[in-house]
Amino acid sequence: MEQFLSIHQDVITGTLAMFDRMIFKGHLTGLILGERFRHFLSKQNVLLKDFATYVTKTTEELKAEVKKIADDAGRPYIYLDRAVSKATSGQSKEEFAQAIAARDDITEGLICILYTPEMCKSFSVRGNRQTHKLETVRERRKCLHFYFYYIDAEFGFMHVRLQRWFPFTIQVYINGHEWLARQLQQKEIRSQRYDNCFLAIDDLPAAQELCEGFAHRQWHRVLDVFARRVNPKLPLVESAGFGTYYWVVDQCEVSIDVMFKDRQSLERILPDLFHGAILGFSCEDVMRFLGRKLPGKSEIMTSLKKRPEGWRVRHSMAGNSIKMYDKLSVLRIETTLNNSHEFKVPKRTGDQWRWKLMGKGVANIWRYYQVAIQANQRYLNALANVDLKGEAIQELDDLCRSRTKNGRRYASFNPVAADDLKVFAATTSGDHVINGFRNRDLCKRIYDSPPASETEAKRRCARTSRLIAKLRGHRLIAKVKNSRLYRVTVRGYRLMSAALSFRLILFPQAVKAQ
Repeated sequence: MEQFLSIHQDVITGTLAMFDRMIFKGHLTGLILGERFRHFLSKQNVLLKDFATYVTKTTEELKAEVKKIADDAGRPYIYLDRAVSKATSGQSKEEFAQAIAARDDITEGLICILYTPEMCKSFSVRGNRQTHKLETVRERRKCLHFYFYYIDAEFGFMHVRLQRWFPFTIQVYINGHEWLARQLQQKEIRSQRYDNCFLAIDDLPAAQELCEGFAHRQWHRVLDVFARRVNPKLPLVESAGFGTYYWVVDQCEVSIDVMFKDRQSLERILPDLFHGAILGFSCEDVMRFLGRKLPGKSEIMTSLKKRPEGWRVRHSMAGNSIKMYDKLSVLRIETTLNNSHEFKVPKRTGDQWRWKLMGKGVANIWRYYQVAIQANQRYLNALANVDLKGEAIQELDDLCRSRTKNGRRYASFNPVAADDLKVFAATTSGDHVINGFRNRDLCKRIYDSPPASETEAKRRCARTSRLIAKLRGHRLIAKVKNSRLYRVTVRGYRLMSAALSFRLILFPQAVKAQ
């Protein structure tokens, strides 16, 4: 990472590493098994033959209580027949909720409650042919899910999803950038935000410290608050002695945002970065990025996609992925973790610490942050080795265009024209390296024979003066202070030498190769 930042230090203003999209799930582990659920029914004095009546009554009560939450807050309670419905004019549920918040000018609190049928895991009672008894089984089925959309005082725009049927599984969606925006506002740290990223932050070290503290939160306490807010049946489960929610990280994204000073600076290198990521990174490289030891056996996929806002390249392996995309003047490297068992976490066994497979529990969230940041840093280190051609092409384009400086226009050069190349050769002559050159030195090299008359000599001198001004206008040469000497700039050597090399060496070789 440091190598990449060092190469582009002139155009990079800072970096920010933090959690982006996070999806937590809460499971009532006391009810998760069919046998345990049978014990719960027994505690409620419900016979298995009365299972359907009991759960139907319970879920209807839950639906009524959820509607009461919406009514008490004076917010919409809307049914959607699918994830994207005609009622939402082709919008996702999130976009639909954001539109409601904008329409009603909601700045804090409940925005709306949407409910829609989705697949879930729940219970049913079936007869066992061998034992001739009824038993509870856990199976996939479709049921209603309630989406509570909030603008939370701390986390900003977020949602909580509650499953209507037992075992009332909960999903909580939080966005780290939403959270950081509110933290910066509270601490009066100025920032410039675009979509879901920050283009600039006045105090980046303070912002980074906040992001690291975000990973150290007592997440089970935070999530328990949301569970009690949306699930009125949770006290029923707890009073029966079947515990509360066990929280896991279902999915999380951790990003490193590299902030460039402007969009143009990023655009110069973007094509080369995407080209290098697609053609230059092997399967072994992707395994190393995601912390997998070699050799290993996994299916690895790399894809390039054009989105409305730009390009995105993604490498996927074993349920986890790392991707690169741009947002205005920000280059984002982002690791998405779905399969925590690909990584290890230190755990205490007796008197010793050992590396064990990492579970999905929220207790491991700091380790999630560590492995994802390390993956992003490895990716940026690899990008530092990408051969950048875009800047050279940009400079070539600048050379072929006229320039205006201090109100004065300078004509363009033609890097393959014989006359311009003769000027380049004369300017970069080795005789000028030590002392530089004057008008007369350049004039002698441009013209093969001495002037026929004094008038011709003056004409040549005037033309050479115009050429020197043109070279200065394109920043190919610079004037030596307090003298009439000129020296070739680093940019000048790079561009003029490249043009001469193409004309005299590369072009003839390419023609012969055809």
